[in-house]
Amino acid sequence: MRATLRWARADVRAHRGEALFAVLASAGIIASLLLAGALLGYAANPWQRVFNESRGAHVWLHTRGGAEVGALSELDGVESVSGPYRTAGATAEARGARAALELRAAGSAPPATARPLVFEGSWLGAGGAGDEIVLEAALARALWASPGDTLTVTGPGGTALALRVAGVADTAERRYRPGGEPGIGWVPPALLERIAPGARDEAVGLRLADPGDTDFTVQRAVTLLGADRVSQVAKWQQARAEAGGDDRLLGQLFAVFGVGALLAAALAASGAVAARVRAQLRDIAIVKAVGFTPGQVVRAFLVQHLAFALLGVALGTAAIALAGSRIPGRIGEAVSAWQGLPGYAAVMAGVPAGAVLLIAAATALAAWRAGRVPPVPVARAALPTAAPMTALGRRALGLGVPPALVLGWRAAFPRRARTLLPVARLALPLALVTVGLVAWSTLDGFRDRPERVGLPAALTVRAAQPGGPSGAELDRLLASVPQIAAAYPGAELAALVPGQTGTIALRGLGTAAAPFPSAVAEGRLPEGPDEAVAGQGLLDLLGIRVGDWVRMTVDGRPQLLHVVGRSIEPDAAGRVVTTTVDTLRERDGSLRPEFHALVLHADADRREVAERLGAASGGVLEVRETPDPSQGLEPARVVITALIAVLALIGFIELLTLIGTGVRDRGRDLLALKAIGLTPRQIGGVIVTAAAWTALASAAVGTAAGALAGRWLVDAQARSSGIGAGIAQVPPVPVLAAVAAAAVLGAAAAAVVPATRTARRRLADSLGETL
Repeated sequence: MRATLRWARADVRAHRGEALFAVLASAGIIASLLLAGALLGYAANPWQRVFNESRGAHVWLHTRGGAEVGALSELDGVESVSGPYRTAGATAEARGARAALELRAAGSAPPATARPLVFEGSWLGAGGAGDEIVLEAALARALWASPGDTLTVTGPGGTALALRVAGVADTAERRYRPGGEPGIGWVPPALLERIAPGARDEAVGLRLADPGDTDFTVQRAVTLLGADRVSQVAKWQQARAEAGGDDRLLGQLFAVFGVGALLAAALAASGAVAARVRAQLRDIAIVKAVGFTPGQVVRAFLVQHLAFALLGVALGTAAIALAGSRIPGRIGEAVSAWQGLPGYAAVMAGVPAGAVLLIAAATALAAWRAGRVPPVPVARAALPTAAPMTALGRRALGLGVPPALVLGWRAAFPRRARTLLPVARLALPLALVTVGLVAWSTLDGFRDRPERVGLPAALTVRAAQPGGPSGAELDRLLASVPQIAAAYPGAELAALVPGQTGTIALRGLGTAAAPFPSAVAEGRLPEGPDEAVAGQGLLDLLGIRVGDWVRMTVDGRPQLLHVVGRSIEPDAAGRVVTTTVDTLRERDGSLRPEFHALVLHADADRREVAERLGAASGGVLEVRETPDPSQGLEPARVVITALIAVLALIGFIELLTLIGTGVRDRGRDLLALKAIGLTPRQIGGVIVTAAAWTALASAAVGTAAGALAGRWLVDAQARSSGIGAGIAQVPPVPVLAAVAAAAVLGAAAAAVVPATRTARRRLADSLGETL
């Protein structure tokens, strides 16, 4: 063992540059993977991030007037208390949109526990008596409100005041949902008294030392206050579950990204180790000739390269742990927030450990090959290093094709077995990059082409508001707005599925004469009576396929529908069946449209249309923006960018390994080319061209495989979430061509330095050149 360690130490001293490159490459890859993990945790778990940054409350108690909430801070297990805050129910209206909200009295300084995170605008003014409000983010989106806007808030007694929006904040409490949970608006105490005089209800938040004691703490708190004094209890699990859709949509896709990136990193490391073994064949033969056994050679390479891997992994991990949060911009913010998220320790330990294990496996294979090197390798020099020049190559040279192109092609693709491996290794990171671009293009499709992902209607107008226009009057009002391309009457009912074990959404949209343009991925749109389209979630729930009949119960009456198509349904986990209003009227002749779905012209502005409709109806018409499921996925773009950068680094390291190996293996060929009259520039051109040909072949294979795999992955995720397959968007051809061009140019640039050094070196037909 002592001799093995001495040889390993001597080899490191003799090849310090290669050793430094191996350590820095491992450190860079691990640091990049950890940064990608930080960005993934930051993007895929927004609720947990907000909860940690705001020191959120695990329990919110809403009490009636007279409750003695001060004693709650003395309960065992309560770490801190937020509030109590006086509250009052109210209604907010802006730009024709109306929403229920809970007004909450707050001071000029945000609280230390359950602190609203203001990301736009500012907190309430220092005076504490201004007519201003801070809105919860989901409520602000529903009202199209931003800092500086004015909205009308109507209190429970009918008092209406115009308030200026001071800021928009994130909170870890339950989100605003139209028709469900009200949003939160923070106002100064004096302003709350003006809107709701005499309001005595309060809200208090409890942050617990152990979140697992939530249910027990709630029981004790309700007992302490009195059940008649507690009107509502909201627990952190409920808020997390409502925000959990983002985790489900992002987790699977980025898990595949992470595994793929780790595999690509392992392949790059194994390629580097194999290249070092090939470079040291003469040294291996010499130490074997002086008495080293194959086992000693294997142990020497394992010890040496595992030490490189451990040192590089330790450096990369320590750099992220100690200095990651100091990186400027969103990356540093993501690392700082990630350190408080669940799973941080597992990723910090799992990614480096996985990388070391994969590198160890790759090193063991390369070391085993090193142990099989014969002590007298002269016979290897007698073997041909490349296939003979083909007739096509000779003809190309005869036609005046530059020798660098022809000889570079021959050097890049010498034999089938030796060609496939480097092309496949370089194609893997390029395929993963293409998968990331497929995910990016799909997000662009939600934003730029919503009609293709089941969101053709930009706005919905409630047609049955008290005092609002309805029927023919509403039709005339909608027709008077030129930005509206079409208006489809609609109604939505709750229906019991067969067996009455759950409910689904039965939606009537459009009429037989003007059917709603649902995004149909399979089958066709409804054309006749009793025909409908269904989402993937409904098909999976009932175990049916397109073409089947489904029976459901609506208000105690049976409804039989023929499913003629599968639609893309972003709402309600795809558990939606859509037919025409005419079909619903056959069951219930008294049915009237509850709303109208508005499809706008491509150049129309949603807010402008909403304002015009609100003004035309005198403010009694409720206009809502169609929820966009991609809003929670926008942070994924940062993760995709980071992963592409990681894969680009891995691909660059792979390129350097392939170029170095190719130059070393073709030493005798380059000597022969120089002997027959090629200039140093032409020899350098052969090396650069060979690298470019290899990169071009890898780019063609990688982008094609990545486009197919990315489409399958996105559609599989959409299918599992209930939206349904058919939403994946492959990047445009110019984008894929740009990826291929970047790979080729990168390969050519990476080959310039070794090509220049090789062309200027005086080649000698020695033992070192023939091994």
